[in-house]
Amino acid sequence: MLEKILSLDTRLFIYLNSLGSETYDGFWLFITKQANWTPFFLLLLYLIYKKLGAKQTLFLLLFVAALVTITDQTTNLFKHTFQRLRPCNNLEIKSFIRIVQSRDSFSFFSGHAANTMAVATFLYLNLKQYFKYLGFLFLWPLIFAYSRIYLGLHYPLDIISGYICGLILGSLMFKGYQILQKKYFPK
Repeated sequence: MLEKILSLDTRLFIYLNSLGSETYDGFWLFITKQANWTPFFLLLLYLIYKKLGAKQTLFLLLFVAALVTITDQTTNLFKHTFQRLRPCNNLEIKSFIRIVQSRDSFSFFSGHAANTMAVATFLYLNLKQYFKYLGFLFLWPLIFAYSRIYLGLHYPLDIISGYICGLILGSLMFKGYQILQKKYFPK
């Protein structure tokens, strides 16, 4: 059963990865670099500050920092436990896939997918009452994680598993945030 799932995952990766072309490589390399998302993060920070004020924004950012740390460590634990080769390092498919970027670390599961989904989930749950179209925030993890498939760095199952981890951790952090927010910022 596991072999069949991994085989389907590899075939789906090959299909999605093959959709790329050199024309768009620069775009996806830009998308995958976290620093390039800084204007987006600054806009989010500004909007949050306008709605919550300085103290609650700093409190929220503390939780985001803790969430990213926990998600990173969870991702690393899974990567070192499962030690799945990245597609760009898989000798069985390496010769016929598009490798735009290469990494030596392990693949399962995607830290990019887990972190972006965790933060998006946490922010969405906290801020949905203030912003009508906040659901669009989930485009960020979708676009960001697809770049990992495009570049040859992750299988779709790595992305989906990262999303699930991010959803769980983002939701749990939201619950913790709610408890402490009531204690330190009672209404």
